[in-house]
Amino acid sequence: MAMRWEQLAKRQPVVAKMLQSGLEKGRISHAYLFEGQRGTGKKAASLLLAKCLFCLSPIGVSPCLECRNCRRIDSGNHPDVRMIGPDGGSIKKEQIEWLQQEFSKTAVESDKKMYIVEHADQMTTSAANSLLKFLEEPHPGTVAVLLTEQYHRLLGTIVSRCQVLSFRPLPPAELAQELVEEHVPLPLALLAAHLTNSFEEALALAKDRWFAEARTLVLQWYEMLGKPELQLLFFIHDRLFPHFLESHQLDLGLDLLLYLYRDLLHIQTGQMDGVLYRDQLDRLQRWALACPQRRIVAGMEAILQAKTRFHTTNMSTALLVEQLVLQLKR
Repeated sequence: MAMRWEQLAKRQPVVAKMLQSGLEKGRISHAYLFEGQRGTGKKAASLLLAKCLFCLSPIGVSPCLECRNCRRIDSGNHPDVRMIGPDGGSIKKEQIEWLQQEFSKTAVESDKKMYIVEHADQMTTSAANSLLKFLEEPHPGTVAVLLTEQYHRLLGTIVSRCQVLSFRPLPPAELAQELVEEHVPLPLALLAAHLTNSFEEALALAKDRWFAEARTLVLQWYEMLGKPELQLLFFIHDRLFPHFLESHQLDLGLDLLLYLYRDLLHIQTGQMDGVLYRDQLDRLQRWALACPQRRIVAGMEAILQAKTRFHTTNMSTALLVEQLVLQLKR
């Protein structure tokens, strides 16, 4: 979905104001550095800026989003807008040299050119030095946008030649509200908003039937902890493993379980606004009443330890989950 100014202003008000002001005054910088966590809208904002510069039918400083140029920028086919990113784990000197060659030519369709460098912090030293020379001697009408999640890894001389715009993570409550506006049920929106900073990722997750089923299974998982050990292990192998088949799915399942435990702690401490499984409040209150606080805290620690082992060891997932559930049951 193409980003509009209204969306950028809602999610990143400072960034939107700076860019719009520059466009209105005709003072666009020759180089920008968009820095911030993954999913905060850096790439979408860079494409919005490109469309503002190349749109054939702009409305003030807003692109129409429908003309030939806007559509080609979205599809990556505009000859005067180039985007590069890591090739085999890094951005190489040859890629920057290719950009320099492309931008030394006359613009194909206008007097402007723009290039976007994704994950700019992954440039090799020689690539960074080549880019630095490019930034020091910009071609007229050229705009550079560097995107990074770790701008402290960039050369200070590169950072100093760019206008730095910081993209803040969207608070989970605001992200959940945006998801609700997209017709996502609040219980799913709250959880999805805590699992990712990205609106697009959260929306895709919340609208995935797998996610809704995962949430239901995790609630059953907690309930099964009160059953006999053999019955619990049967549930794990018969119901959980077939659903959380991929490693990233199991990791997400552990997160959902951790948030359930956190909800129990919030209920016990009277922090009802922090509860995410809000449609299950009656069940959660019963569970919270029956479970000592120290046991809830110990359960959260056990889940976090399991997640650490999951990411740092070659331990089989079946053994890891079995050990976790038996630890939680104790």
